[in-house]
Amino acid sequence: MSKYRIVMVRHGESEWNQQNLFCGWYDANLSEKGKSEAAAAGKALKEAGYTFDVAHTSQLTRAQVTLATILKEIGQENIPIHKTWRLNERHYGGLTGMNKAETAAKYGEEQVQIWRRSFDTPPPPMEPDHKYYETIVKDPRYAAEPKPEEFPKFESLKLTIERTLPYWNGTIIPQLKEGKKIIIAAHGNSLRGIVKHLDQMSNDAIMGLNLPTGIPFVYELDENFKPVVSMKFLGDEETVKAAIASVAAQGKAK
Repeated sequence: MSKYRIVMVRHGESEWNQQNLFCGWYDANLSEKGKSEAAAAGKALKEAGYTFDVAHTSQLTRAQVTLATILKEIGQENIPIHKTWRLNERHYGGLTGMNKAETAAKYGEEQVQIWRRSFDTPPPPMEPDHKYYETIVKDPRYAAEPKPEEFPKFESLKLTIERTLPYWNGTIIPQLKEGKKIIIAAHGNSLRGIVKHLDQMSNDAIMGLNLPTGIPFVYELDENFKPVVSMKFLGDEETVKAAIASVAAQGKAK
């Protein structure tokens, strides 16, 4: 029997998703398609009768706008919203701003796939002379945290999970225990970390998981926070399949 239920959604397509660029901690906005995806996510949740007590999102605009759009659609704009860097997308280091297909043509699809999807191989670091270094490191939203020694120059999925799971265990689990109905709007890799943890997926299995943009998915958990229902997407099967295939194709040379 399920005791807890939580909804997660990857933000709608961003302008940098649309251009097939490594985005990471760069603060890209939603594309027009992404805005439509966020609105559709809200409609799907409304039709399914979902309401929430509290929401969690990252420090990045694309996740926050997705969340705000969903909450507007379901008439719940006034619930508490917690924003944390721990739910940010993984930091793509020196790859930030590079086109994925061009990077694949330059370094080979296999290397790009390793950077994108390997569990513990990080991309090259973002050095101080990188085009977006100052934009990211000196962003005022990070004035309080992460601490300078915690601020990433790059992240593998393993490193992303190491900063995401403390938030899951220390903030989200206690709220679920209180009976709060929760929605998380975050990113492909921060959510993959939570999914890996919940479903006890192997490092190899998580490499093959592609989360589509803007389609909410539901977990139902037992009293020990083990899944009774895993990753139930609120969308028709063909739409979900097509969206997942689109994400999987991003790292291929054109």
